[in-house]
Amino acid sequence: MTRYLYIIMFSIVPAITALSQELRCNVTVNASKIQGTNKTVFSTLQTSLNEFMNGTKWTNNAFSEEERIDCSFFITVNEYGGARCSGSLQVQARRPVYGASYQTVILNHVDDDFAFDYIEFDRLDFDLRTFKSNLTSVMAFYSYLILGIDYDSFSLKGGSPFFENAQTIITNAQRENYTGWNPYENANRKNRYWIIENILSPSYGYERTAYYKYHRLGLDQLAENAVEGRKQILQALSDIKRSFEEQSEMSTSYLRLFFDAKSDELINIFAESPKDDRADAYKLLTTIDSFNPNKYIKISR
Repeated sequence: MTRYLYIIMFSIVPAITALSQELRCNVTVNASKIQGTNKTVFSTLQTSLNEFMNGTKWTNNAFSEEERIDCSFFITVNEYGGARCSGSLQVQARRPVYGASYQTVILNHVDDDFAFDYIEFDRLDFDLRTFKSNLTSVMAFYSYLILGIDYDSFSLKGGSPFFENAQTIITNAQRENYTGWNPYENANRKNRYWIIENILSPSYGYERTAYYKYHRLGLDQLAENAVEGRKQILQALSDIKRSFEEQSEMSTSYLRLFFDAKSDELINIFAESPKDDRADAYKLLTTIDSFNPNKYIKISR
């Protein structure tokens, strides 16, 4: 696994030879808004989803236990009738930072177009080649999105195969009667279709590069060389700004993915940095993250 090779080479933790699935996933199903129905269906669903996510082999790569990607899926069921559930899904994923005792958030996204059919004890099946159910298609879509972003953070555009798998899921699901998969459904271009369209579009290549610079060249160097680490993070932000300036659509799904995961972390990185770095970071962030300009006031002081 070249993805974690640099961590393994320098880690003091002994290697574990047993190989595991790629994700270490915690799925929570919250049905507190649903009244007057047997709630065991939702606890059964939660158990089945945890088994599905942690038991599915998403790649052909070999992962050791330490390499598994920590992630969480929080499903809120707002409506339930017959077999149809509808609500929202929050997905978060994390990645270790070399030389640090914490994990950085690489994905923090809320999907409000989440509907699926489920009868208690239904078998959860997924096949990349064909549509089985919207529930497993959405869960698989975000599994591949997590893998793609994680791989992009370790090697330049290393996540492409997983983003392409997510695109295949989109193509298979577009013929079905569920929202979130088609370009015309969301005026703000924030659904599943637009996430992958942005990521795989050559027009957003600078953002793909920025993920690598930010994590591998930036965060992973902060512990040993803070000056160089911050320099690379600023360069990553400059890359995002360049992509941002070249697009006619100012608010992109890909841009939102980055800042939904990174805005608080960026404040922590630059709040106590030298004045010049703070000034550069503040200028870049308030230009490209137009949704959260007031968040970065701490950096400017």
